[in-house]
Amino acid sequence: MTTAAVADPTARAFLRKADPVLARVIDAHPDFRPRAWIDELPGLDAFGTLVFQVVGQQLSVRATRTILSRLEDRFGGHLPSPAELLAADPQVLRASGMSARKGATLRALAERFVDGRLSDDALASMTDEEIEATLTEVSGIGPWTAHGFLIFALDRPDVLLSGDLALRHAVQRLYELDHLPTEREMLDIAERWRPYRSLAVAYLFTSEFEESH
Repeated sequence: MTTAAVADPTARAFLRKADPVLARVIDAHPDFRPRAWIDELPGLDAFGTLVFQVVGQQLSVRATRTILSRLEDRFGGHLPSPAELLAADPQVLRASGMSARKGATLRALAERFVDGRLSDDALASMTDEEIEATLTEVSGIGPWTAHGFLIFALDRPDVLLSGDLALRHAVQRLYELDHLPTEREMLDIAERWRPYRSLAVAYLFTSEFEESH
């Protein structure tokens, strides 16, 4: 397991100056390591990260990890490669606790990795916009999953999960809104965080997680 780096001081300073609400969250977490929880996961390639993302749609992290653990058990202790997933009976995915829709999404992704339309190198060389356009061509993958991939797999610095429910709850609480912000309102609030929206998101997720436990 690697040691996740403490949040970039330049980005921290920018966000503190740009947003007084976020500044209070940042000051409350002086040793914050934005990718620490990712380091607790097994090393994931691009396909493995997408499996994690698709399985996790509309589920808690705990439920996601349970399904992934069952999936690993069915593939010899590791997540399946694209070829292994395609060769398996779809019922293997269902037996892990995955919906038929998510299973179909993963099979469609696996086909693209097997035939070369997708690869780690190809995705790493794309812009954020190109990756979102490429991934959302797959039925069952929307902006939330694509943006999560940009953050978790590629550590892209300026990504906003504007539709994420936990993030919207964090913004409602911290910014003392009388309603759950819409995606449009999330985009407006986050505009001041550019070009470090990913780090702002990480701080807000941490704040929300602490509040709910």
